[in-house]
Amino acid sequence: MTRALIFDCDGVLADTERDGHRIAFNETFAHFGVPVRWSDDEYGELLRIGGGKERMTTLFAPDRLEALGLPDDPAAQQELVARWHAYKTDRYTQLVQSGALPARPGVRRLAAQAHDAGWHLAVASTSAEASVRAVLEHAVGAELATQFTVCAGDVVAHKKPAPDIYLLTLERLGVDAGTAIAVEDSAIGLRAALAAGLRTIVTVSGYTASEDFHGAAAVVDSLGDLPDTVTTVIADASGLGITGEITIADLARLSEQPRA
Repeated sequence: MTRALIFDCDGVLADTERDGHRIAFNETFAHFGVPVRWSDDEYGELLRIGGGKERMTTLFAPDRLEALGLPDDPAAQQELVARWHAYKTDRYTQLVQSGALPARPGVRRLAAQAHDAGWHLAVASTSAEASVRAVLEHAVGAELATQFTVCAGDVVAHKKPAPDIYLLTLERLGVDAGTAIAVEDSAIGLRAALAAGLRTIVTVSGYTASEDFHGAAAVVDSLGDLPDTVTTVIADASGLGITGEITIADLARLSEQPRA
């Protein structure tokens, strides 16, 4: 049986949102003269919206256009968002490459274990592909990153919490949802993975610890990386009995369980 391990990017490979994407968004607004600076709390709320372009589009609320000096023409708005997002992606990629956003514990270890065990590897993300590839290389190393299928950005019609990006990833991997495990960090990501039929491990990140993860096979504070980082199990609905760190043996047992 061919199995697959599919990671989300932001919050899973690295805790990128607060000190990565948020900073790059704010630097973009400053560069283009838009009087907006997203605070920690504001950005946390915006994470309920899948996709960076979609978050930027919230600035075009009719009651904000005049105050922000933004156009009311939809075509002009679309062109402006495209310019903003290209600049933001470049700034974010520079942040990743600078080493400012360390990989989360256990990502490289678990990906290497999966590869050695013959599992397919993938990333399924609503972020721009250039951003995802930068984080992936930083998190697992350039050599292992070449073993990943990356599905990211505007390659599907509907972003998370819709299942589209996961369905596309399964199609490109050539595997059934029943033989794949997803790793997510957010409620909208979990809903997307579950809707695609995937058993899902949630590793909570800086913005998501208080979200509702009903339906997850397990919820942990990190994948773990012994001896330095020990996994704390928050919920274990599948009875995996995780101790210390999540291993490929844990995921193999999960993949063998009957799906609800």
